[in-house]
Amino acid sequence: MDLRLEQPKNREAWNKAVLSLPEPRLLQSWEWGAFKGRHGWQPTRYLWTDSSTRAGPAPAPRGAASILARRAGPLPLRVMYVPKGPILDVLNEPLLDHILDELARIARRRRALFIKIDPDVEPGTPQGDRVLDALRRRGWQRSDEEIQYRNTILLDLTPTENELLMNMKSKWRYNVRLAQRKGVTIRQGTKDDLGLLYAMVEETAERAGFVIRPEPYYHDAWGSFMGRDLAVPFIAEFEGQPIAMVIIYSFGQRAIYMVGASLDLHRDTMPNNLLQWEAITWAKDHGCTVYDMWGAPDQLDESDPMWGVYRFKKGFGGRFVETIGAWDYPVSPAGYRLYVALKPRILAAMRWLHWHTPTEHH
Repeated sequence: MDLRLEQPKNREAWNKAVLSLPEPRLLQSWEWGAFKGRHGWQPTRYLWTDSSTRAGPAPAPRGAASILARRAGPLPLRVMYVPKGPILDVLNEPLLDHILDELARIARRRRALFIKIDPDVEPGTPQGDRVLDALRRRGWQRSDEEIQYRNTILLDLTPTENELLMNMKSKWRYNVRLAQRKGVTIRQGTKDDLGLLYAMVEETAERAGFVIRPEPYYHDAWGSFMGRDLAVPFIAEFEGQPIAMVIIYSFGQRAIYMVGASLDLHRDTMPNNLLQWEAITWAKDHGCTVYDMWGAPDQLDESDPMWGVYRFKKGFGGRFVETIGAWDYPVSPAGYRLYVALKPRILAAMRWLHWHTPTEHH
């Protein structure tokens, strides 16, 4: 295998290459890097091709890593992150070793303090065990800072719609039908609904007590993907009034329930159950084979703050999936240890800079 490292500058070529690899992820798409590039990160995309085999007129893609970089708050340091990547056949040990070594070299060359990855592989599987062994042999360290949810719930979409419905818990299936009987309707949203979608998120945040970003950030996070047919909002209405919504992203054969919100109105009509069912059937009809519910507790314990969310998601018949989580390669071990010790203050400074950077609000 004769690997060559390339840096594609073309959206279509990048996405085509990523989608040709095993288990492609939305956060490794061109659009995700471009979106984060508008909000404080610098994306750089690396593609490993094998000139000994060809995919049409070009060498065959063997691995991909969209790397995001930014300064670590007020410090003159750079941190790097490969969200839900790198993408490759992790059972190919020489390829995995080569790409992990390349990521470390890229981090050193760009004078990063560390580089973080969080590949979507499960411990206890051949893929997960292979990745964990390679990381440990190369000096990567388990990170105590997760950027994405470490665990999730995955719903297999290959059964028939009737089988999917019957695989739900009976109460969830009942609530889907209850919402239909009560007259809840679901429509697909458009960019004209971005203000409405944000208003729902804002009210949900106030009710639940969590902090959200300014409205323009979400218009970009949702609208730019809707414009590329990578995201679809579904809006539940009762008697002509919007009451709840979800936004479903898709990339390859995976649909992702990444955003959900509701108003404190007509909750007895069970709109959220019907929203999920409509999103699941839409994903299946559009060729997706997996519905990713994007987020589950770190530990299956009723004391976990996400336990209620987990119970709701699990009721649709999906499988709880644990991943190996985030791993860091410290370019400077001493500097990395200092960063970890000072991290709470650095993160506070980064949040302050985010909320006070004018370009974030334009």
